Amino acid sequence: MITLGVEEEYLLLDPDTAVPLPLAEEVRAAAGLQTIARAGEIQPELLLAQVEVATPVCGELAELGRHLLRLRHAIAAAAATAGCRAIASGAAPLTGPGHPPVTDKPRYRELSARGACLVDEQLVNGMHVHAAVPDRSAGVAVLNRIRLWLPVLVAMAGNSPLWRGEDTGFASWRTVIFGRWPVAGPPPAFADGPDYDRRVADLVSSGAIADTGQIYWQARLSEHYPTIEVRCFDVQLTVEDAVMFAGIVRALVATALREEDAGLPVPPCPPEVLHAANWHAARHGLGDRLIGLPCRSLPAAALVRDLLEHLAPALADNGDGHEVASLLRGFLARGAPATRQRRALATGGIRALGELIACESPRRSS
Repeated sequence: MITLGVEEEYLLLDPDTAVPLPLAEEVRAAAGLQTIARAGEIQPELLLAQVEVATPVCGELAELGRHLLRLRHAIAAAAATAGCRAIASGAAPLTGPGHPPVTDKPRYRELSARGACLVDEQLVNGMHVHAAVPDRSAGVAVLNRIRLWLPVLVAMAGNSPLWRGEDTGFASWRTVIFGRWPVAGPPPAFADGPDYDRRVADLVSSGAIADTGQIYWQARLSEHYPTIEVRCFDVQLTVEDAVMFAGIVRALVATALREEDAGLPVPPCPPEVLHAANWHAARHGLGDRLIGLPCRSLPAAALVRDLLEHLAPALADNGDGHEVASLLRGFLARGAPATRQRRALATGGIRALGELIACESPRRSS
């Protein structure tokens, strides 16, 4: 069984004005007083208007869901104690005057010096799924295969349509923000594990990036755990949606390992096509045609069907088929996250949007 872990990032907003508040330390301190959260599960992020949670390693999707729900409740309660509200949106819908301060840690100060104005715009939140792999060579083989499916996941998971009080026209504005860093977007193809390590080391030794933590590819090998980390997702509105994507990632990894063991060739994909596909996915989400393989334009729904057909055997083998299918039906019935955000804002204004994206919100049907 491929084990999983998930990290989620949340923004901290003023409950009345919905502008970001730099209260991460206060929220973490309040969370430390609760029995619902454990040591190390609630962590600082780059900006003081953000926090991150990390689940334990999980074997079952239901177990993962319970931990995510527990951590969201803990963050919501701690935020209320600190005088703010934690929200699960890929980008801050509104921003106030000035810029949120950077968390006072050496690495974050260094990143701020390197990134300049870009750091001021990092009011974006992702969801990272860690999936276990046998070793780094197997991990690279998995990366080479799943990278072709990342644009579909970006399109499905887009949850950041609003920025500075305006509709960006993108489903995932977070993808655009992150794509401006030196090492970002879909990962390149690698020959093997040593090739991956050598090229990452070259990026660091050349000064292109300060450390391996600045490898912002949408999927990468973890430097600390025997996992690959899929980072292409905006943080999701609901725990159910997050669990669905975790199940999809597990099936992608299992399928890639099976194909590698069988010696199946990796479908060719020129890097320029993959990057263009990623841009179109961020722009349109599931609302238009996307770029699929081999280099063709397809309706988004067709690409989602292709993904599910590709994953069907692994989903069944993992015991996740029924749950992922059920979660996906609910996901599509509610509409993609960016669509839900726009609908809430149009029908109920900023208050309705705030209720939709709040971490403490129950299962949503809006």
